[in-house]
Amino acid sequence: MWSTRYAWFFHGFLLTLLLAVIGGVAAAQSRRAAGVMPRLAPGQCAQCHQDKEHPVSRAVLINECMACHSEGLPGGLQKTARRVLQPKAVPVLEAPPEEPPQAEQSFPKAEGQGPGMGMPMYYEQTRIGAAPNEMVLIPAGEFIRGSNQRLSDEGPQHTVSLGDFYIDKYEVTNLQYGQFIAATHRKSPDHFENRTFPPGKADHPVVFVTWYDAKAYCEWAGKRLPTDQEWEKAARGTDGRTYPWGNVFDIDKVNSPVRWTTLKLEGDTTPVGAFQGGVSPYGIHDMSGNVWEWTDSWYQAYPGNTKPTENYGEKYKTLKGGSWWDCSFYKCGISAPVYNRSFFLRNTKNKSFGFRCAKDAKPFLG
Repeated sequence: MWSTRYAWFFHGFLLTLLLAVIGGVAAAQSRRAAGVMPRLAPGQCAQCHQDKEHPVSRAVLINECMACHSEGLPGGLQKTARRVLQPKAVPVLEAPPEEPPQAEQSFPKAEGQGPGMGMPMYYEQTRIGAAPNEMVLIPAGEFIRGSNQRLSDEGPQHTVSLGDFYIDKYEVTNLQYGQFIAATHRKSPDHFENRTFPPGKADHPVVFVTWYDAKAYCEWAGKRLPTDQEWEKAARGTDGRTYPWGNVFDIDKVNSPVRWTTLKLEGDTTPVGAFQGGVSPYGIHDMSGNVWEWTDSWYQAYPGNTKPTENYGEKYKTLKGGSWWDCSFYKCGISAPVYNRSFFLRNTKNKSFGFRCAKDAKPFLG
């Protein structure tokens, strides 16, 4: 049922976003008239506009954002939102192309064993098994959280101290999740047919799961969802690195949109643990790319953050890690760093959302 609280929140969101769009379109029109802002192909805007709050970014990306963030809205309100948020057409000064324009290229489907992968994309048997994942102990201590270099919600960078905890070595797979729905009679994910995952994808991470689904699986397995702090420490260790493997991006170590674009292939999820070179300092796999991972944490401002947003609070849950597929805002690879985070309503699900579980470490009683 559509709640009054949700309706009031979304109307406020629409008004705020509409004002930003109007300002952004006006600014864009002025720049185009001056001949300094050529038209860009879809997906190119994010290469420069990496600030989510930038009005031009919001105007250009609104349709793709609505595709996920409107999950659960009534159809009529979705149409109204798109109509209100869609900027009116304005004259565009075309930049002279260096080459004749080409039709959008359709890439072949990825198959076999690609660069950096320790196994093929698809296989019939399982190397991971159907039982809940093996876990790795993350020792107590401090780590560096966030960044001061990019998006406002990623900072300010600060130090966090955590106790011992366990986290899954791999993302939860299709086969493992299949055992859960068989035991609990829970609804199967959208990509399953007859309650069975696609052929060759037993060890691929399960997708099309909501936060509620992820939480239910972890509890069934005697575990819980990790907090975003636990997740980030497990991903980056204690030296403040940008990626699980270090500070230099490498398509041979991560299943990301940049990888597939570079290889000119149509991407997909990959078997968990396929990129041995991309493991974290603690030996955790796929902490960058493959699927976004639900955490138990609300999307809150970091201590000392001076850029408030109406999105902070107990409305959205945080996801970490980026994925194999992203909307145009993330196509340039900015979701790959371990300090990046996204936020969605708990009932959202799509082809790039998955999870892994965590568990409290029992105190040593000596």
